[in-house]
Amino acid sequence: MKQVGRELGVRYVLEGSVRRAGHRVRITTQLIDAQSGAHLWADRFDGSLDDIFELQDEVAISVAGVIEPTLQAAEILHSAEQPTTDFTAYDLYLRALPHGLSYEKDRVVQALSLLDGAIERAPRYGPAFGLAAWCRIQLDVGGWTNDRETNRRHAIDLARRGLRVAGDDPGVLTHAAHVFAYFGEDIKGAIALVDRSLELNPSFAHGWRWSGWIRLYAGQTDLAVEHFETSVRLSPRDRTAGRLTGIGIAQFFSRRFNDAAATLLLSLEELPTHATPHRFLASCYAHMGRLDEAREIVKRLRTITPVVVPSLIPYRNPEQRELFLTGLRLAAGEAA
Repeated sequence: MKQVGRELGVRYVLEGSVRRAGHRVRITTQLIDAQSGAHLWADRFDGSLDDIFELQDEVAISVAGVIEPTLQAAEILHSAEQPTTDFTAYDLYLRALPHGLSYEKDRVVQALSLLDGAIERAPRYGPAFGLAAWCRIQLDVGGWTNDRETNRRHAIDLARRGLRVAGDDPGVLTHAAHVFAYFGEDIKGAIALVDRSLELNPSFAHGWRWSGWIRLYAGQTDLAVEHFETSVRLSPRDRTAGRLTGIGIAQFFSRRFNDAAATLLLSLEELPTHATPHRFLASCYAHMGRLDEAREIVKRLRTITPVVVPSLIPYRNPEQRELFLTGLRLAAGEAA
């Protein structure tokens, strides 16, 4: 495989095989780092020759969906191993990615610093604008900014600049859509942007994830869960905390408090520094009459952020918003 990589001039190789037994067929595929020979991902697909076209579609969609996040993780590792004196805009972007997804204040700030460097080196590199805009959502969610309005304006400006230079990039479209939806811009416009992203790349697992969040903001809970589940199916090995949080919120809005609490707890096991599941879990416990547990969650929340009850609520459905705030204020001991 190393020789194949050298001859083709590529770092990664996707290989596969097809075996047939009677009317059954098995397709195996694996993604390999051609430089090291390491196997990054492998899977197999079984089906009937009677449904061969359906099986081909399943393989194509599944493989396309898993390649992007798998290669992204491998590229982040390669970038981290490079000398720190030789950065390109792409390297800086890759180094910023894990920090931006950490939901930890210092690391999100570090991600923004790296992305500033990427934008300075390549002013037309759209993904850096999109990720920087999204990181500013994290600053707001965590209550980690002293001037929320300035942070909001910066986020929207970054998203718009990203669209101007890379308006056909699914990742840029998705991040911009999320920023516009979260910070109160036109929700229908945000939905149109994320739908365009998924039209360009139907196997974009992260796009389906953020589409789920935008649907939550729009009050479309059933569709949100469907999109979160599509994201999980396309990229089952990717971190699930964000998608579990979204599903838990959808269950909460449907007043399935027992299910919501269980799902949110699973999310927090994987990502204990995320403020959003803490807030919804506290509200959930309050509505269930479990005030001691609700107050314990608020206590843990205060170690993450000084903001227990946020003033910016992106959920457009007034009944859902009031359900969330009523429970959270009760858990926090605040007047309704």
